[in-house]
Amino acid sequence: MPVETTTSLGAFLKDRRTRMDPVALGFPAGRRRTPGLRREEVAQRANISPTWYTWLEQGRGGAPSADVLDRIAAGLMLTEPEREHLYMLGLGRPPEIRYQAVHGVSPRLQRVLDAFEVSPVIIKNATWDVIAWNRAAATVLTDYAQLPPDGRNILRLIFADGRVRAAQEDWARVARYVVGTFRADAVRAGASKEMERLVAELRQLSPEFEAMWLDNDVRATMDGVKRLHHPHLGVLELEFSTFAVEGRPELAMVVYNPATPADADRIRAFIAAQSP
Repeated sequence: MPVETTTSLGAFLKDRRTRMDPVALGFPAGRRRTPGLRREEVAQRANISPTWYTWLEQGRGGAPSADVLDRIAAGLMLTEPEREHLYMLGLGRPPEIRYQAVHGVSPRLQRVLDAFEVSPVIIKNATWDVIAWNRAAATVLTDYAQLPPDGRNILRLIFADGRVRAAQEDWARVARYVVGTFRADAVRAGASKEMERLVAELRQLSPEFEAMWLDNDVRATMDGVKRLHHPHLGVLELEFSTFAVEGRPELAMVVYNPATPADADRIRAFIAAQSP
């Protein structure tokens, strides 16, 4: 490993070690030459050899394993960005993706969704559960608030909800796109186990899903045009675009813009008519 890499790793570890509060972590305050934890205390929290940890800070001993870096990250209570930085310094690569299910978004992100007046916007996670939406989405797509959390999954809605199926102008094309894109998204986010559970359920639920899944189609998320048959607004044409959510690789934001001013006007008037 290049000298500058190990030196940077040691400096990063030392910096984070000196930020820790020993008393809050159950260590005696005593007389300490420097603030923060001692090296042997970090080693104890990480369950690794004090000698090995000392060598890492000093830039000796070679490259650490991923397991050692994870132990140190836990011992130093690193955030996920800090853990990734630790991997880049120690191994020259980011860590393997650890998928964590997400069930909501921050108020700030919700305000971004709400700023779209006539464009339906949703946030979906790696297994395509809709976890946030705006008023236009509830009006034009699905009123997700009326569904239980596990009923807000896009694949369940496409393959098991007759109303959602009837709203698609070309259901088979939409369903194939959803299956192929879902397969890629879930694996990319490290959600393979969660994907397997959902797939097993859907294969039992829908022979059409099973046939599409066995085709092994993989598709990239892309922009496009969606035509919906809305029960009150008639046929709507929406241009959709998918955006990554900064710092949240397991999330994606999908924006459906009305394709014409007439579509936008109809959505706006319908939303206004439903206002108290």
